[in-house]
Amino acid sequence: MYQSLYRLFIELTNGRVTSGTLRKFSQSTKSRAVIPSFVKIFQINHEESEQNVTTYSTLHDLFTRRLKEGVRVIDSEPNSVVSPVDGVFEDYGLITMNKEIVVKGKTYSIEEMLDDTAVFEKYVGGSFAVLYLSPSHYHRIHAPISGNVTKRWIKGEKSYPVNRLGMKYGRSPLSKNYRNITEVQHHLAHVAIVKVGAMFVNSIVISDEANQLKKGQEFAYFSFGSTVVLLFEKGSFEKREDLIVPKEVKVGERIGKVKG
Repeated sequence: MYQSLYRLFIELTNGRVTSGTLRKFSQSTKSRAVIPSFVKIFQINHEESEQNVTTYSTLHDLFTRRLKEGVRVIDSEPNSVVSPVDGVFEDYGLITMNKEIVVKGKTYSIEEMLDDTAVFEKYVGGSFAVLYLSPSHYHRIHAPISGNVTKRWIKGEKSYPVNRLGMKYGRSPLSKNYRNITEVQHHLAHVAIVKVGAMFVNSIVISDEANQLKKGQEFAYFSFGSTVVLLFEKGSFEKREDLIVPKEVKVGERIGKVKG
């Protein structure tokens, strides 16, 4: 019953009009009035922000804020994989031979998530990591490894919540939501960086379209909180032993390493 009601509510509130209205408001100067309460409710760390959080002109500007230089340290170990976002390292596991991943007890198809046969076959038997961003987090996305960008593509249209309720009751949001995907080839392996749109707003902006990315380099951002799924080829990734999920992580923090 709860699942059906939840899905009905989301279907009714996730249309083009409602999402467009929310986007229009967040980008208007009228939204500036809610910034102080938003900062207080979500406990935004104003000391890390590039500018005083009360000086942003719109809520959208606050969401997409940059941080002061030097407040995030990028792990320098050559083969380390770092967190691409500030968020919660929500789940980790293996990609089954049936081309599926299990996140919080729910099964998702990576075949559907990537929707590219030549690409997803590389990740069968590999591993995945899920990182969730709440509205309180810094929303810019950084490269988890250094390497060459081999492919960029977009899939999906609507987006549903990717918070705990959305993951529990939604219609497979990780594999059905709007997705902006970047595949990077490290000298040891490929990594697919799946940026998943959240409820109402599909706005995932690529801020740097360079063909090469350096570990820790910003290359995209979310307009609102959302989720990043990292996919690794079989035998190519080893999670940091002391990283127990769920755990808050920061951009540049080592979450594991790639192996040859």
